[in-house]
Amino acid sequence: MKTRKWFYSIMASIGILGVIVMFNSCGKSMDESGNGNSHLDVYLTDAPADYQAVWLDIQKVMVNTSSEVLTDEDSGWTEVPMVRPGLYNLLDFRNGTDTLLAGVDLPAGTVSQIRLVLGDDNSLVLNNGETVPLSTPSGQQSGLKLNIHSELVAGIPYALVLDFDAARSIVKAGNSGQYILKPVIRTFAKEAGGAMEGVVLPEEAKALVQAINGTDTLSAIPDSTGYFKFWGIAEGSYQLIYLADADSGYDNDTTDNVQVTAGEVLKLDTVTLMKFATMQ
Repeated sequence: MKTRKWFYSIMASIGILGVIVMFNSCGKSMDESGNGNSHLDVYLTDAPADYQAVWLDIQKVMVNTSSEVLTDEDSGWTEVPMVRPGLYNLLDFRNGTDTLLAGVDLPAGTVSQIRLVLGDDNSLVLNNGETVPLSTPSGQQSGLKLNIHSELVAGIPYALVLDFDAARSIVKAGNSGQYILKPVIRTFAKEAGGAMEGVVLPEEAKALVQAINGTDTLSAIPDSTGYFKFWGIAEGSYQLIYLADADSGYDNDTTDNVQVTAGEVLKLDTVTLMKFATMQ
C-alpha cells in the first residue's frame, strides 16, 4: 500500500492532544431514595490511521463511582466484565462501526472515571506489512484513565463509546524507529449528538474526509466502497473537505454549511472527485 504523504502532514500539523472527554448523560431524575441500579455498557470505536492494523491488548475495563477524581492508589474501582479480553484491531471499527467491550450493573450515582488496562502484546502493522511493537509509557501501566463525571440514574441504561484516535495516538520516537502509544480518546454517550454519512468516489482517489466545526477537526478514511461516517458529533454547521491522495491525480473538493442536528443521521450526497485538468 502506498504511503499517503498528505495524511502524515495533516496529522503532524494537528499534533498530539490530550484525552478529550465528552459524555452527555440523559434520562429521568434519580428517585428520592437514591436506590436502584443502572446498566452501563462500554463500546470501542476508532478514528482513522494510515496503517494496515493497530492491535491493542485490552485486558480490563474498570470504572470508579466516587464523586471525586481518584489516583491510581485509591480504592473504589469496579472491574467491568469484558466480553472478550485480548487483542482488538482498532482499524476494524471505523466509520460508525463499534464493538461491545464490557458491561455491568452499577448503583445509581456518579461515575467519575473509566480505565482501560492494557497487556503487553500491543503492536502495529505498517503499510509495508512489517509488524512492530507498540510501546506503552511506564506511567500508563496502571491503565488509560479518563475523567467522566456523569450521573447514572436508577433504571436507565447507558452506553459509553470510547473513540480511539489511532492516528494521533501513535508517535514515532525520533530515529530509534520505536512506536509509542500516547492515547487520544474521545468519549461520548452512544445516543448523544448527531451523525452524518456519505460516499466519496472514486476509490483510486484514496480520499481522506475532514469535518471542521470551529476549531474542532474530525477525520474519516472511507472504506473500499467510498462510504464514511461521523457519529456522536456536536450539533452545528460543518465544512467537509475531501482530500485526495497527492499522487492520485485527483482534485480535492469542499462542501460548506453542512448542518448536523442532534439525534439525527444526515445522509450526504455522493461526492465524485475529478481528475486534475491537464495543460494542452
